[in-house]
Amino acid sequence: MPVAPSLSFPRRLLAAFLSCAALAAPAAFAQEAPAAGGTLGKIQQSGAITFGYREWSFGFSYLDGNLRPVGYSIDICHRIVEAVKAELKMPSIEVKYQAVISANRIPLVQNGTVDIECGSTTNLVERQKLVAFSPDIFRYNVRLLVKADSGIRGIADLQGKSVVTTAGTTSLRLLREADKGQSLQITHLSGKDHTDSFLLVESGRAAAFVLDDILLAGQIANARQPQDFAIVGESLRTENQSLMFRKDDPPFKALVDRVVGAMMRSGEMEALYQRWFMSPIPPKNINIRYPLNAETRDAFQNPSSKGI
Repeated sequence: MPVAPSLSFPRRLLAAFLSCAALAAPAAFAQEAPAAGGTLGKIQQSGAITFGYREWSFGFSYLDGNLRPVGYSIDICHRIVEAVKAELKMPSIEVKYQAVISANRIPLVQNGTVDIECGSTTNLVERQKLVAFSPDIFRYNVRLLVKADSGIRGIADLQGKSVVTTAGTTSLRLLREADKGQSLQITHLSGKDHTDSFLLVESGRAAAFVLDDILLAGQIANARQPQDFAIVGESLRTENQSLMFRKDDPPFKALVDRVVGAMMRSGEMEALYQRWFMSPIPPKNINIRYPLNAETRDAFQNPSSKGI
């Protein structure tokens, strides 16, 4: 049997060094490895967390006069970051921001670009196959935004008219599923974001914009002539809005659920609500004036992320 050539002295020395290093590695790794896997481990390794934010979801997640993301959802996410600092014993965590729209928000969470989406996303059971959600932070009704003098008062009045929905939302499907929407003959238009959709109504290209009534209220509050618009019609569905993050990450979901639940029990969530939906907000000091509804109050009293 051929004998393997012996290692030169330098190579034998290197081999011995690597062998010792391998024996010592577990102890060193135990000291330096992240305290957790998943999102928490990613944050610990990078020292940063990335928020997904919306540019035009007024009150929830939008840009202020300095082009800084602000809003109800953003504030809740910052409270979660404080809890992450305590969990990982990190004195500081850099918050990075990534703009998202309805059409790309789920893929950007899935692929790791966004760690938590702090926007205005509905928690749907079908979406839970792709991502995970916090307990509901808001509940609302899907309705119609129209010009006040349009004569449109409900779904049936849309017959033969142009209707806009924002790409990536469920609004058109809900309209079609409504009893009075199934036989409608409409021209469907698609806006790239909520403000784009609103502008189609403002310019007269669309007769109605279908969306969550709170987001419609935010668009009206920021319009040049708010009195020119109205939210009308029967509710297409009561929906629940949540923060969104990667699925199959129990430690991070447990932390998010704990923080959101504590904010609801302490009254902090309702105080944030009053700040963003019942008080003047930047950049124009406009008050959306959307009182806390019974559905959202129930969400605060009975936290749930089961979806619809």
